[in-house]
Amino acid sequence: MLNNKVSKAVRLAIAFGAASAASFSVSTMAAEDEESAEKVERIEVTGSRIKRVDMATDLPITVIDREAIELSGESSVADLLRNTTFNSLGSFRPQSGSSAQGATTVSLRGLGSDRTLVLVDGRRLPKSTLTGSSQDLNFIPMAAVERVEILSDGASALYGSDAIGGVINVITRKDYNGAEVTLGSGRIEHEGGDRENGSVVFGASSDNASVLAGASWNGRDIVYARDFPWYSPGGSVYSNNFTTMAQDDEGNYIPGASNFDFFSPEATCEGVGNENFYRIGARCGFNFAAVSADEASIKNRSAFVKARFDINDDWSIFSNINIAQTKSFGRYAPGLDETAYGPDQIDADSPNNPTNPDSPIYDPSLELEQQPLDFWHRFAALGNRDNNLSTELKDITFGTNGMIGSVSVEAGARKTINESHNVGSGYILRSIARQYINDGTYMLNDPFGASAEVRNAMTVTTSRTGKFNQEEVFANAAFDIMETDAGAIQGFVGFEYRTEDYADNYDSLSEAGQVGGSSGSSAGGSRSVRGLFFEALVPVTEQFELNFAGRYDDYSDYGSDFSPKVSARYNPIDALVLRASWGKGFRAPSLPDLTQQPAESADSVSDDLTCAAIGEAAGCSSQINATVISNPDLQSEQSEQMSLGIVYQATDNIDFELDYYDIEITNRIRAFGSQYIIDATLRGDSLPPAFTVTRAPNGGITNVVRGFGNDGTLETSGLDFKARSSFDFGDAGRLTTNLNISHILDYSTDGGRNFVKDPGVPQQRLTLSNVYSVADFDVTWNLNLIDSQCEDIDADGKCIGHIPTWVTHDLQVAYNTPWNSRISFGAQNAFGKEPPLFAYDGRDYNFNLYSGFGRIMYFNFKQSF
Repeated sequence: MLNNKVSKAVRLAIAFGAASAASFSVSTMAAEDEESAEKVERIEVTGSRIKRVDMATDLPITVIDREAIELSGESSVADLLRNTTFNSLGSFRPQSGSSAQGATTVSLRGLGSDRTLVLVDGRRLPKSTLTGSSQDLNFIPMAAVERVEILSDGASALYGSDAIGGVINVITRKDYNGAEVTLGSGRIEHEGGDRENGSVVFGASSDNASVLAGASWNGRDIVYARDFPWYSPGGSVYSNNFTTMAQDDEGNYIPGASNFDFFSPEATCEGVGNENFYRIGARCGFNFAAVSADEASIKNRSAFVKARFDINDDWSIFSNINIAQTKSFGRYAPGLDETAYGPDQIDADSPNNPTNPDSPIYDPSLELEQQPLDFWHRFAALGNRDNNLSTELKDITFGTNGMIGSVSVEAGARKTINESHNVGSGYILRSIARQYINDGTYMLNDPFGASAEVRNAMTVTTSRTGKFNQEEVFANAAFDIMETDAGAIQGFVGFEYRTEDYADNYDSLSEAGQVGGSSGSSAGGSRSVRGLFFEALVPVTEQFELNFAGRYDDYSDYGSDFSPKVSARYNPIDALVLRASWGKGFRAPSLPDLTQQPAESADSVSDDLTCAAIGEAAGCSSQINATVISNPDLQSEQSEQMSLGIVYQATDNIDFELDYYDIEITNRIRAFGSQYIIDATLRGDSLPPAFTVTRAPNGGITNVVRGFGNDGTLETSGLDFKARSSFDFGDAGRLTTNLNISHILDYSTDGGRNFVKDPGVPQQRLTLSNVYSVADFDVTWNLNLIDSQCEDIDADGKCIGHIPTWVTHDLQVAYNTPWNSRISFGAQNAFGKEPPLFAYDGRDYNFNLYSGFGRIMYFNFKQSF
């Protein structure tokens, strides 16, 4: 019976491509004979701890192998994963002006990066110090990757928290003999954004030992907003403006109660020494887009060593070491400040008050009596705000595995030290700046005339240091429980213990709210997590098997969770596999969500009442003051999910997979952003009581309180379709095609309307890969599609406008030389398709979903020895 199973496994591997969305050599698989039976007999895939015979599993798994990675033209793991169809709604990438400036994440099913678990060789990638809740893909060295397995199903029953949207397992190389050097570069269609990549890898092995080591690097230069063809001047009210203050019944002026009636005298707009100040009606605007960066620069460097030594036939020891560093530079427009939200003001007799007849900027045409005013100023004379970020990860694992009788055991320990340092220059020391404006030391009609001593006294350098360190021990055992006529019932049990130590520390001035143009507040805490888990594979017949799994996690700060899962696989004929799964999962509240101190934030929003208050047209983008709060009472959110699937080999050359998924998240943890809170308030939607919008008498927003909370349910369902064909034409070459489609049927909260087709929620993402190989050449054409969406949704939930479908084409030609090298030239977005230019989240387009780089021409060279 064993030989029959091995033969069947080989046939399934050929038929279904090991559940892969990437091509591999069928002839190589077909050449496997009985001498390799042991290698084929037990294979471990993501989503199960049990090594099994058949490769077409009971769970939906997509594999991106090394060949497909090279054919994609991507230079980093981060970009590779962000462009998969499972990253349904897009995800965060390095952007200037963000507190998570250098991070890159992925969000399976559009459920958020903190509901997507990323593993490296089956173990958790450490969380980013910049977010404390999601994992930074920049820490994964591209040169070390053998393949990527994407489990598009929940897996908390095996891996614990966060595995709700799915699991991405990056499998690194092993048993590699030889050396490899790669070099590459690329240029985007616009100014800036040049990229580079390279690596050096070598490996050696003997009968009882192996070692793999290497270094990898990739990077992309900064891209400025002004260098895009759709660039238009920004018109921020943080320029050189004044507003009057509301009065009480007795005529007293009320500090912090602005009328938002922006105006600027002639002397304080054009002609102050910088061309980015310009007039917009009665007020002055500042063109922040002329100096700010759209995407921050990113430079990743890493070194890795992977070693294994066989003590004897039964026992081995292993060690994995990875050191990764990311550096990022971001530039934001000059610092800003205002007095409209607090007790400070420009006194009525100040030299900088245009209602003061003794002031050099007095303007009688304003027809205002002498009175205190609020100012809204952009400190362009002090220079731009620059942020230099450096993060470094040290990750070491040591362990052993072997046999105790017939039981396979593994045990090990792991330590990660993850630290970040962010230094910001050009920020404003509010107390001094407000004093100098009020007493005339710094004149608003001549800011560039201020002495270097004055400017230096008003400027402050900010700092932010972070850490997210982990210590972990683990042990597990795999064994056969009993033999049946259908095969062995296999079992797996394991234990994990992990401590997490998190801190995010801002400098004391930022903590005190004394820094203008900066946001953020310190957070920190630690906790321990204990996990116990099991799995059992039960063959009912030769064609039908069941899998049972469960995990208990105990967190020291909020409580415990148990996650069960049941899956089934039915193989009635060699060419057909039917599969189904049901399970529960959870996501623990993150340490920053539980511990962060209240912080100020200048958020970009679109609010028609505020636009009217500042004299702008409806639909304008404006900055408002927000307060970000933590929630120490957060509880874990729960999920329940199920999937149904079919895998079918239609012919010897064509196979496909179709999977249905349904996920419901209850007691969900979610971020309430300023724009969402504003829109929900206008619609009358329910919100946690702590999150509020405060408006001035004229309707302008004075403050939004936002943060995280446990809020209702989120439900999503959809279909994934994968098709693969491979045709061998002999001397004429071979054509391999892979089609991947992710289709969202429903995305809704609290049983409400379906958000599919809302702005930022495309119903479909599609990739089509075509590789034609002939002689020593590989020609690749990849098509990428993001579905259309509504431009807006009205108060009745109906679609307004149309964001068109976005289709791009990637082309590559590669030559495999006789001297064992590979030379490839390519173009991503070969026809230079611009992103749909519809305002989203304060930008000209949906920055997380689309790329604004246009055509990217690249060259890669690989030499193997």
